Amino acid sequence: MASACLERGFKHVGQILGQNRAMQIPSHAETLVLGGGCFWCTEAVFVQVKGVLDVESGYCNGQSRNPTYEQVCSGLTGHNEVVQLVYDPQVISTRVLLEIFFVIHDPTTLNRQGNDRGTQYRSGIYFTKPEQAQVAQAMVAEIQAEAVFDSPVVTEILPLQNYSAAEEYHQDFFERNPTQGYCMAVAAPKVWKFKKTFSEWTQGK
Repeated sequence: MASACLERGFKHVGQILGQNRAMQIPSHAETLVLGGGCFWCTEAVFVQVKGVLDVESGYCNGQSRNPTYEQVCSGLTGHNEVVQLVYDPQVISTRVLLEIFFVIHDPTTLNRQGNDRGTQYRSGIYFTKPEQAQVAQAMVAEIQAEAVFDSPVVTEILPLQNYSAAEEYHQDFFERNPTQGYCMAVAAPKVWKFKKTFSEWTQGK
């Protein structure tokens, strides 16, 4: 809910920010943006994924540019809470990234993940290359045909628009606050599920 969203944000505004990841990004790297509920949780998983070079929490596909967290939480801007992934396609494919994505969130609940409700929590894949859209559409078709879930997939697949980074205190949130209540209850189980299901794609393996 928007109130819960605001509460989580305001509670940690004053915290010391985590360090940025300095790295060399190869010229062939690609960018894909995913919305799977609270970005703290989605980020917590994808920073663990082999072949993902950078993960940034942000907002996209709303009506305005550079919204604040409070504006997004109001539900009036149309933005989604997302993570921007920069990845090396020579190490990990778009398909594998989306396999992880569909395992760590529920793509069948409209504008909701668990107790978090609102359009900013909708399931979404925002592509920067047509090939990414083709992979995403094919995967959704497979999932529907094989009846992987009891309900239809509601994940939107759209070109990336109006992306902006979230405020610094949102970046690396789980890494910096692993014992915070929401992180322990929601983010940590997602990380555990990823490591159990995709152990071969865990960083350091």
